[in-house]
Parts: sequence; structure tokens; C-alpha cells
Amino acid sequence: MRTVRTKAAIALAAIAFLLLGFLGFRYWSRQTLIAEANRTATPLTDIKEKITPDALGQYFAGVSGSFVLFDRNKNEWSIYNEKDSQKRVSPCSTFKILNSLIGLETGVVQDENTLFKWDGIRYQIPAWNGDHTLASAFSASVVWYYQRLASGVGKERMQRFLDETHYGNANLSGGLTTFWLDSSLRISPLEQVLFLREFYASELPFSPKNIDTVKRIMVLARGNGSVLSGKTGFAGGHLAWFVGYLETDDNVLFFATKVEGKGLQTNVARILTEEILKHKKLLN
Repeated sequence: MRTVRTKAAIALAAIAFLLLGFLGFRYWSRQTLIAEANRTATPLTDIKEKITPDALGQYFAGVSGSFVLFDRNKNEWSIYNEKDSQKRVSPCSTFKILNSLIGLETGVVQDENTLFKWDGIRYQIPAWNGDHTLASAFSASVVWYYQRLASGVGKERMQRFLDETHYGNANLSGGLTTFWLDSSLRISPLEQVLFLREFYASELPFSPKNIDTVKRIMVLARGNGSVLSGKTGFAGGHLAWFVGYLETDDNVLFFATKVEGKGLQTNVARILTEEILKHKKLLN
């Protein structure tokens, strides 16, 4: 009888050990996934080039936010509100830069002229109510076009490109067609500029042809020896972005402006950026 009891106790102990081990593994795995999904934003301490604090508070009166500028020739950063420049928020429609690259690289779209037919759903933004090409959808920030593009890419390939480009927290848990829309994906102004620098220098995992295509659809204005390229982003009146770069005859300046507040207008970040660039005598 004692032998039977001893064997039973050993068996129970073994089961308990295995159960605890399994639960511990699951806890560790879950914590690892959580940590990966919320990986720390790139800190300023990782930046090797010179950083100069920028006194631009007058442009952010009544709102919060930051402005990040990298001058390629000077190899130098100018940053207003260094703490905020490291804060991650939703990229909103600025993600269309990377989304376009992924769509092209995976063949979901062939070039800037790839047409998607409108499905007839009426949107509050009139420009969305019609057929669109990649170029026109990028310009009008047509959400349905990029949702269809993302569906064509698929979750596995989308995640792979988010990871390979180190795009913010690379978290698409908010859903394949919504993760960039004030949802799970987060990126800081500093990371936006780091991404743009790699994009411009063709250091991302995309073909030169596809990078050139996205560069073309990003162009917003030309004149006086300069070309302004970029993308705005907006969420519910509380968050606005403008990210991009300014090409001059002999230089490239990369920028990211993030504005947070209440009752924001859709183009506030672009207006603010252009005012700052003019103040710096970088834009005529």
C-alpha cells in the first residue's frame, strides 16, 4: 500500500511539475510577445550625429508636439521638444508611404497607375467616392484603397516588412486593415525621420524601381530650386502629422512634425512645417 501511495505521489508531483512548467512557458511566451509588440521607441541616445535643440515653441502655442529635422549635408539634427520626439503615436496616413512600398514589392499593385474600382460605398470625403490609382489614392489619402491593398498583402507578409523596416513598434494586432488607423501601430517623430532617411537612400528591402515610384507619388510641390515631398496623417481631430523631405540643389532635409491637441484641422501639421521651414530660410 505504501508503495502504491508513493508511486501516486510521484506521479502527481510529476504532473504538477509539468503543469507549472507549461504555465511558466506560456507566461514567458506571452510576456515576450507583449514586450516585442511594445518594444521601446528609439531613444536619442542611439543617435550618433550631433543634436541641436530647437526653440520653436511659438509654433506650437495651444497644442503639444514636436518637430524633427535632419540636415544631410551638415549630418546634424535639429529637434524641438526632444522628449515628445521619442513618443510613439499612431502614424495614421503617413503609413501610406510604407504601405505603398509593400504593395508594390508584393505585386498587389504594379505601379502608380494601378486602378482599384470604387465599391460604391459613400464616404464623407467626396474625393474617396470614385475609382483610384495608387497615385491618386496617396494624394487624396483614400483609406479604402489602402485597406484593399493591405488585404492583398496579407498578415504574414505585412508583418515581415514591418519587422524588416523596423517601423515603430511593428504591431499589427489592431487588424490587417486598421492597425495604422489610430490603433496598434505606433511610431515616434524621430523614428519617422530615421525611416525616411533609409527610404531615400534605398536602404530598405525594396527594389529601386518601387522606391522611385513612391518617391514620385510623394512629390507635393516644386519651385525655386527645391522639391517638397511628404505625407500628412490625421486622427479624429486630436493628432496630426506631416513627414517627408525637402530636396534642394545640393542638399536633402528630412522632417517629421507631430501635433496633438483638440479640434485640430487636417492640414495643421503641414502648415506648421512649412512655416518652420520658411523661418529657417529653407523653403521660399
